[in-house]
Amino acid sequence: MVRHLKAELVDDMRAVLGEGPAWDGETRELVTVDILSGTVHIHDGVGRRRAVYDVGGHVGSALPAANGGWLLVTGDGFAFLERDGSVRDLLAVVADQPDLRFNDAKCDPWGQALAGTMRYDETAGSATLYRLEAAFGGEPPSRFRARVLLDHLGLANGLGWSAEGDTLYFIDSLSRTVASHPYRGDGDQLGPRRVLVVIDEGQGLPDGMCVDETGGLWVALYGGGVVQRFRPDGELDTVVSLPVANPTSVAFGGVDGDRLFITTAGRQEAADGKGAGGLWAVDPGTSGRPATLWRDPTMSKGR
Repeated sequence: MVRHLKAELVDDMRAVLGEGPAWDGETRELVTVDILSGTVHIHDGVGRRRAVYDVGGHVGSALPAANGGWLLVTGDGFAFLERDGSVRDLLAVVADQPDLRFNDAKCDPWGQALAGTMRYDETAGSATLYRLEAAFGGEPPSRFRARVLLDHLGLANGLGWSAEGDTLYFIDSLSRTVASHPYRGDGDQLGPRRVLVVIDEGQGLPDGMCVDETGGLWVALYGGGVVQRFRPDGELDTVVSLPVANPTSVAFGGVDGDRLFITTAGRQEAADGKGAGGLWAVDPGTSGRPATLWRDPTMSKGR
């Protein structure tokens, strides 16, 4: 039997394209971004905003870092945001391809950042999934490199890992799939793709994703007004409804890790639609791990 839950609005922040929720278990803060407005938002454990940073350009994700601050996945690559609001560039990856921008990102269980791209016009075939690594022996700004893990994608989106870290879950929105790949933190490539879930047309596009403590996959359906939970075998068992059309991503957070936060987009909603672009939440009766903190790979001598 499929459970049905309803989300509640916790911050009517009116983001143009709210995205990328990540819970920092050390600072007990939730970070989200408004991609097209170029802002990073910091929230407390119940979703109230504590701070807003304008980073001066499109920002796909802000990943909490082990030594404080946030790794930014910017429009064309990677940068770092300090708590004082200063931003320093780390690596430009697609600066010579203005039709592309970076989108969703997440750290693997070893603290390495994975981030994917998409075309602004959302046509298929040009997107890539990268992992940010150290370019040992290089000097700034070349001390980082972006390793290609998957290419020729439609729209690189949600990411998650199994508890053991040996399985990567990945969403290509334009293919309407949630797939898994065998994964190694020190591997040069991913293992073979296996499709777990296919979202039918009319249900919305699969967007951001997170994994709960029992291995369930929570997937935001952009345009569908719902978040769906799938068991590891791909069977649907929970639907969270929102009164707005465009949920974009999800993350577990709160002090006990048992609150599911949901970001939404407001750009295609009615101008007076309450909660469009807001931060929503639900108590789903399960919990999830906090975000794995980003660890600067150039601070070590290798893996």
